[in-house]
Amino acid sequence: MSNKKNWQFELEEYIKQGEPGRTEKSEAWQTAIGLQAVDGLNTSAYLLDTAKEHIEGKITIDEAQNRIQSYYEQRADRSEIENETKEADIVSARITKLLGEKAFQFSPAEWLTIHRRLFEGVFSHAGQIRWYNITKKEWVLNGDTVIYADFNSIKATLDYDFAAEKQFSYEGLSVEASVEHLAKFASDIWQIHPFCEGNTRATAVFMIKYMKTFGFRVNNDAFEKNSWYFRNALVRANYNDLQKGIHSTTKFLDMFFGNLLLGANYELKNRYMHIDYVDVDSAQSANSKISKCQIDTLDCTLEELAVLELIIKNPSVKQTEIATETRKSLRSIKRIMKSLQEKQYIRRTNGKRYGKWEILV
Repeated sequence: MSNKKNWQFELEEYIKQGEPGRTEKSEAWQTAIGLQAVDGLNTSAYLLDTAKEHIEGKITIDEAQNRIQSYYEQRADRSEIENETKEADIVSARITKLLGEKAFQFSPAEWLTIHRRLFEGVFSHAGQIRWYNITKKEWVLNGDTVIYADFNSIKATLDYDFAAEKQFSYEGLSVEASVEHLAKFASDIWQIHPFCEGNTRATAVFMIKYMKTFGFRVNNDAFEKNSWYFRNALVRANYNDLQKGIHSTTKFLDMFFGNLLLGANYELKNRYMHIDYVDVDSAQSANSKISKCQIDTLDCTLEELAVLELIIKNPSVKQTEIATETRKSLRSIKRIMKSLQEKQYIRRTNGKRYGKWEILV
């Protein structure tokens, strides 16, 4: 098994080099490997070597997947530990491939497809809705379980939640309120737990791809370093024990999403979420400073925030480049840029052709 700190260090080196192609691939691998922690799995040293060759452009992601598959097919002596590592390696490569694809459709069918593509050949029930009810003992709940959706109602509940989200309008909504809504949606669909296994990893991949449709560049550090926190936050968002005064809360999930989408710096500690932890509010204080500006306090919409983040990253960025990055029309980008200027968040200096955007907040 690869040492966690070791793989993080090695893959972060590619990001420090600043080459766009390598950076994007490295971030996808870090997210993919980090997500295995939600089920207590670790990847192998062989997976890390394969990831590095893909990042460096020596092999394609399909070749990387084939290498991992062949590696395990050729090994006759398999222990239970190695089988878990096999799952982590195979699923990591598949997550990386999915995160590198721009195609996405917001629907329950897409979520089922993501689960099938992640776990085909790993679970016999990949991509299938579970046909029995489940409970899971949770450390954060002292061994108690979240009440998941009854298997008879899964399809109807999925259709309802997705239809409600599709009709929801983010127009004019503050960034903070938008992020809180996205966190609540993730919490709601996770609680359905439509699959026998692999729900959290499939939920994470689906939500990352969904959030990218808003133009967000998702911060890979959140899943790379805090995927177990993500799962525990989902648990706490869906658990009540009124006799003990315990209520479901999305505040932990909101902080995770703040780090994920806004570059906030909330301290994410699993012990603070344990139902027996005392004085959570004072312990879980937030330090949400963001480099260059306090983005999460601005009067921005989600699409304006996505554009603003690209300008902060590259003040010389062209509107055509922003349109390509956010997958929006040039007309939409011009409208957003005009709004940001009217709000006095940005201004153009040194002319249209050779000028730059100046950040005013």
